[in-house]
Amino acid sequence: MNAGATFQAFTRSGKRGERLMATVALIAGAGAGLYPLGDVSEVEEPETRWGWPSAALLTWQQAGHRVVYLARHGALGDIPPHLVNYRANIAALAACEVDSVIALNGVGAIRPDLAPGSLIIPDQLVDYTWGRPHTVFDAEREEVEYIDFTEPYDKDLRSDLIEAGRSASLQLTAGATYGVTQGPRLETAAEIDRLERDGCDVVGMTSMPEAALARECGLSYASCCIVMNAAAGRGDGSIHAEIGAHMDAGMQAAASLFAEFLQRL
Repeated sequence: MNAGATFQAFTRSGKRGERLMATVALIAGAGAGLYPLGDVSEVEEPETRWGWPSAALLTWQQAGHRVVYLARHGALGDIPPHLVNYRANIAALAACEVDSVIALNGVGAIRPDLAPGSLIIPDQLVDYTWGRPHTVFDAEREEVEYIDFTEPYDKDLRSDLIEAGRSASLQLTAGATYGVTQGPRLETAAEIDRLERDGCDVVGMTSMPEAALARECGLSYASCCIVMNAAAGRGDGSIHAEIGAHMDAGMQAAASLFAEFLQRL
């Protein structure tokens, strides 16, 4: 049984009307200055087998649950996507015994119907990254688990996020394929055309190897994508100007989704 299934069974097994505390990890990238969403009660920076996480883990109580927050790109936002220590980040959260991980990912829209400022709960991904340490099984002769990655995002956790978004009346798309590129440069228009031919709906730089590492560590993991801009060759103006115009609204929508998710646990 995976961590997500275990978590769902535990939180729903109490007496009628009983509310059991969950520990939920939140990983945020761009726009992380919005967080934390509550009074921080703990600050931890656990060293892992792969070094230190991107930033200290901040903990607060929200809606009766424990939230453990991690800034993916560092406290100052100065760690680019290809240099994030994804293994240390996921290992540090696992050490905190979180029940589930919700990742916020800024993306560009390849499909024209995905509006900037809106949210997407993806169900698939295509990995175009290279050179990033991508597995926790990196020692010779250690027992390797060949994880099933057919569905890269936890189905139950995705469903909970989608229902929370609908309950909060947010502009949200349920299901999309996330193309994960290497960065830090943005893509060419021809590369975006290729991603579209491959079946990708959005493009970003941070869902891999994060999602796979979470699966290897037994953590229930889902992504909330924030559409920041139209992908290269798909918009009329400057990509950076579009990101600046829509980032705040998108991050506020993601915070509302997370708050509603916690309320419904």
